[in-house]
Amino acid sequence: MEKTLISQPRRSMLMAAASVGASALAASPLSVLAQINEDIVIGGSIPMTGVFAFAGVGINAGIADFVKMTNDAGGVEGRKLKYVPEDTGYKVDVSVATFKKLTSQNKINLYYGDSTGFAKTINPELNRNSNILMAGASFATELNNPKKYPNQFLVGPDYTEMFGILLRHIAKEKPGAKVAFVYSDSEFGRDPIESSEKLAKEMGLNVPIKIMTPAGSVDISTEVIKLRRAAPDYTIFHGYILAPIPEFVTQGKQMGMTSKWMGTFWTMDNSTVMQMGENGDGFMGVMPFRYYYDTEKAPMLEKIRAMRPEYQSTAYIQGFLAAMLFTESARRCLKTGKPLTGANLKAALNSLENFDTGGLIGVPITIKGNSIPVGRVYRADFKAKKMLPASEWISLAK
Repeated sequence: MEKTLISQPRRSMLMAAASVGASALAASPLSVLAQINEDIVIGGSIPMTGVFAFAGVGINAGIADFVKMTNDAGGVEGRKLKYVPEDTGYKVDVSVATFKKLTSQNKINLYYGDSTGFAKTINPELNRNSNILMAGASFATELNNPKKYPNQFLVGPDYTEMFGILLRHIAKEKPGAKVAFVYSDSEFGRDPIESSEKLAKEMGLNVPIKIMTPAGSVDISTEVIKLRRAAPDYTIFHGYILAPIPEFVTQGKQMGMTSKWMGTFWTMDNSTVMQMGENGDGFMGVMPFRYYYDTEKAPMLEKIRAMRPEYQSTAYIQGFLAAMLFTESARRCLKTGKPLTGANLKAALNSLENFDTGGLIGVPITIKGNSIPVGRVYRADFKAKKMLPASEWISLAK
């Protein structure tokens, strides 16, 4: 076979090109090169069993559906999403073990946590790891601190901001109103109370009584008598899912109370409120997202309804939105050639300005810190069996 002859000038050109290519390869950060075809992995400590399973099942489905929808549309800048969840039973020690297991088996850049306890416990590890951005089921006010929790964010307003949205609605509807706070004897329950009492006073509202009960308590007759004596115009419940809210509402109405009754996110799923029975008609509360069945224009809800024709909970919407924000943060990093580190992902998240969630939140969102301080007041209509809007979208963003 004849040898191919290469002229000296051409040989010099090829050698020079090879040298330039090798130099460029050496100059490229290995982390960027390694990213080119890797999956973008979302890990999850998800409470599929235990006391929080009602939310965990919905959260899990929401994340999984968004991942499928994104991959079916071609992925993220040419890369696929991969979701690796494990059940934690809503136990902090199990969640921590799950985090360590999943991160040892996968190169995880995005993680969904199941609780405030887990978010606080794992935070030092997140800061040491420096490669993960985390969100989760918690709306704890403490987590809304970018300096202490630089690699975490809340998928909605924190609990104090939820009270702020409700109080702003109350101040507009009835200036100078009397507002009672009823909350559980738990970290969850106590979270927004002190700061919200101060805010209420600043808004010209009066807080005549605060009542703390055990979480899920049944015998609350003594507390209802105290509440009736205070005669609030509005009563805000926090730190519960359902009980003892129906007991307060039913007994309060039987005693002639005319208070309007309100709750925060974890009470506000449509199926939860409807369990209150007819006495719950008119029950109001704050919701950061649109409900599955809302009829206002929301292209992403239409896609969800096409995938899942049956009602999906507010926990599902939260999980879906968390995955959307994770993905958008990763997309922005990849578009600018930045490696998927915790700091870069968080900076990308904080670059969101007037971001359209496809109608999951009714107004464009801007994320400056660790929360999305936006919500809407909804009211229970028992004839329609639905939570219906009682206010416009309220933003606390400065």
